[in-house]
Amino acid sequence: MADVGLTINSNIHRRTNWGAVWAGVFIFAAIWATFEMLGIAILAANSVNRSGMNTGTAIWTIILTLIAMYVAGRATGRLAQAIEKIDAIVHGIMMFGLSLVAMLVLAELGTGLTGAGLDAYMLNLTPPMRWTIFASLVLGWLAAMIGASANSGRRTTKPVDNVRDIRPAA
Repeated sequence: MADVGLTINSNIHRRTNWGAVWAGVFIFAAIWATFEMLGIAILAANSVNRSGMNTGTAIWTIILTLIAMYVAGRATGRLAQAIEKIDAIVHGIMMFGLSLVAMLVLAELGTGLTGAGLDAYMLNLTPPMRWTIFASLVLGWLAAMIGASANSGRRTTKPVDNVRDIRPAA
């Protein structure tokens, strides 16, 4: 009579936790914007070529995006309380996609360019800048999925140790 069992139904957490996704977006934006400005302040000050991105800034941007997406994905997976890895990975992908859209909107608002003007601006980027953006996005996407899945599947329950037999009332 003292044995108490607790099972977790894995279908309970199958819904999307948008709070966790939005938290990941804000964590990514905060980390990335803060440390990208630091990198630009340090690395661009030493740049001889003022018209484009130097190699140090490109490497810094790729590594920073990788780290920021991993940390944001890890927070998203933790806050989503996903039991199965696939649920955590899906939350990480959604966080990545929402972060990408948010950054594009901020870039559009910040440059004042919309529609065709923004397209023309992106096409006029130098090839190293295009490859830097591509590498940052691909590695950031992978880092978001890995980070989100890092905390999943660890939800275990402990057996209750203070259960006593109860004497019948009658």
